[in-house]
Amino acid sequence: MNSKSIPYKFTLFFLTFALGMCLLCESANGQEGKTQFEQMRSELWSGSLPLVNLTVDISTVNKETFVNGEIEIVDYHKRTDSLSESVKCLCQIRYRGGTSIAYEKKSFSIKLIDEAGEKLDVNMFGIREENSWILDAMAIDRTRMRNRICFDVWNEMSQTPYKTDYGNRNGTIGVYVEVFINGDYHGLYCMSDKIDRKLLGLKKTKKEENDTIIRGLLYKGITNRTNLESYVKNDVNSSTWNNWELQYPSDLPSIDTWKPLMDLIDLNSKSVSEQAFRQQYQDYFYWENLVDYIVFISALNVDDCLYKNAHLSVVNINKGHRFLITPWDLDMSLGGSWDGSYNDTFITFDRIIKRLPFNKLIPNNIDGFMDNVKHTWLTLRSSLLLPENIDARLDKYSDAFLTSGAWEREYNKWNGNPVPLKQSITEELDYVKDWYRRSYKFICNEFGSEEMGISDNFGPSNTGQDQWNGNEWGYADGVYLMDGRKIRDSLDTDGLPSGAYIVGGKIVIVR
Repeated sequence: MNSKSIPYKFTLFFLTFALGMCLLCESANGQEGKTQFEQMRSELWSGSLPLVNLTVDISTVNKETFVNGEIEIVDYHKRTDSLSESVKCLCQIRYRGGTSIAYEKKSFSIKLIDEAGEKLDVNMFGIREENSWILDAMAIDRTRMRNRICFDVWNEMSQTPYKTDYGNRNGTIGVYVEVFINGDYHGLYCMSDKIDRKLLGLKKTKKEENDTIIRGLLYKGITNRTNLESYVKNDVNSSTWNNWELQYPSDLPSIDTWKPLMDLIDLNSKSVSEQAFRQQYQDYFYWENLVDYIVFISALNVDDCLYKNAHLSVVNINKGHRFLITPWDLDMSLGGSWDGSYNDTFITFDRIIKRLPFNKLIPNNIDGFMDNVKHTWLTLRSSLLLPENIDARLDKYSDAFLTSGAWEREYNKWNGNPVPLKQSITEELDYVKDWYRRSYKFICNEFGSEEMGISDNFGPSNTGQDQWNGNEWGYADGVYLMDGRKIRDSLDTDGLPSGAYIVGGKIVIVR
């Protein structure tokens, strides 16, 4: 064979092989050149959680001040922009949190801005038009869902007793996302809105030429010492006062913004007689909101949220000083503790009745308050708070974590930092489900009811024949006192003294 001649077939094979190797190398080099964010973006499918990439000099991010950056959200379902999977915005970023700021996996506050640096409202995931958002790291929660589950339940339990632009919502809405920092994978987060003036429908401060008129007010409890029992008359020109933080109007701390909270504490002080308290407390609280709050923290054992991690708000202080309670930071719940350890205990009313105003309302059953707490529990225990329904909420989120692969990535990234995670999230949820069933039975016993029935015929009865049926009181033919005594044949409540009554088989509050 002539050494200078090469058979045609061999030449074709050689060229084809070389071309294939070049293409393979090019493909491999292309993949190697991609960031983790770009790689996962290229693999996006209907089961993916949304991806959030923060572009920022992470070494400059701190808790005190916002630094400039960019946020990109990629959502297969196009819930932020129906025309595109990807939405980019300029933003400002800072860390958020108290003790959690020490963890390597930190939460973020995000403020969206336009090119001029002005506030930019964007409807993230269809939640609401807003510029300020939270990326919650959930670092100490072994399930990564306690806070979200609790808020989902609270949103169904308690609404604002007045109309708002957001369907009377009294809590946050959140969407699970996977976060990247400059393209590098950073973990499973929950992106949510905030408790703020707009969500709660609080009236804006009016700033006129020579006057500032304070209207809506929003306070937040910030320490374990936060209470409604007493205060020290220290600096009212500070944004924090007696373990409360002024969240709106945050830029106007003064006697005008703190005096309404002082008045509330004065009403609740131990020096006020029970008679005086009875006459005034419904002018300062929303009855149903107080009842819902007690049932909520009891059912889910929210152990870090009586006044610490709670908001108090007033719609317009010039038209009334009734305060609404809105919870916050609900990680310490459902059998979990503040440090991520297991809290295998159940609610005790001793903790609640030590705090005002509940130490007056509950032991004395003022206006049938404790009767209403029991009634609300008995109504919700067979629906919203039924163990099977809590199970379904846990399973829904865990299915999304598993289907998307987010739990495997979270486990690989953050197991043991700061708390141990289960490689199988279903093992972790088995503990929560078992804890909730035992807690549920405990509360049923505390309220004098068996798990699937009423053991002591709870509810008012003047004859012993009309008994609680699980949905209504069974007194549909008139107006009754809470002890079961009938006072009117009609359903008319005009002229009745303030208090709780059974009207047409339902509890009605007359003010």
